[in-house]
Amino acid sequence: MSARLLEVSGVWKGFDDHAVLRGLDLQVDAHQAVVLIGASGSGKSTLLRCINGLESVDAGRIVLDGDVEVTDPDIDLDLVRRRVGIVFQSYNLFPHMSVIDNITLAPRKVAGVRAAQAQEEARALLDRFGLAGKADEYPDRLSGGQAQRVAIVRALAMQPELMLFDEITSALDPLLVGEVLDAVRELKSGGLTIVMATHEMGFAREVADRVCFLHDGIVREQGSPEQIFTDPQEPTTREFLARVFG
Repeated sequence: MSARLLEVSGVWKGFDDHAVLRGLDLQVDAHQAVVLIGASGSGKSTLLRCINGLESVDAGRIVLDGDVEVTDPDIDLDLVRRRVGIVFQSYNLFPHMSVIDNITLAPRKVAGVRAAQAQEEARALLDRFGLAGKADEYPDRLSGGQAQRVAIVRALAMQPELMLFDEITSALDPLLVGEVLDAVRELKSGGLTIVMATHEMGFAREVADRVCFLHDGIVREQGSPEQIFTDPQEPTTREFLARVFG
C-alpha cells in the first residue's frame, strides 16, 4: 500500500459572501496522479492554491505527509512550498531574468543551494525536458509551450514531493498543448505525486490513477478514469461529461 501523502479534510474557503469550497475532502497517496475535473467555478483552482498555502482556509485541515499541517496558522509556508510545487496556466516567469536565473532563484534563495550546484541541476532539468538550448534565453523569446515547460522545470528545481498543476494548457495554442502534457507524462512515469486540474479529458483518462469530479465546492464523485468516464454514478457528473463530449 502507498503511504498517504496528502489529506484534505472538511476544507471550507470563501471569498466575500461566496463559499467556493464547502467541506471538501480529498486523499492522495504517494506516487498517485489525481486529476480534478469540473466546470469553471467548481473549486479546482482554489483547492490547489489552498494545498500550496497560497490561500488560507476558513475551516478544515490540509496535512502533508502526515506531519506538516498546511492550515496551521503558525506554519512556515516556505517549508510547505519546498515540498509542494505548483504551476499555473500563466507561466509567471520573471521577464527580466533569463531561463536559468528563473530556475535557480528559489533553490539559491530559499533552499540555500550553492550557485554552481543550482546551475548544474537546472541545466540537467532543462535537458531532461528538451530545453537545453534555452538556458540563456529570456521568457519573451520562448513559445508558450516552452515557457510552460520552463515553469514546470522551475517548480521541479525545488525537488518537491507533490506537484500541483492548475489548467497548465488552458492558455496554449492547441498545437503546443502536446509538448506540455508530454512533460507531465514524464513526471508521472517517474513516480512523482501529482494533483492536476485540467479540461483535457483524454489526457485525464490516460494518466490519472483517480479522477475527482468537483461540483459546488466538494468532490461529488471520484473513481478510476474508466469508471468516471464510462459509468458515472452521479447525475451532475453525467451532465458535466455530456456537455464536455457534446
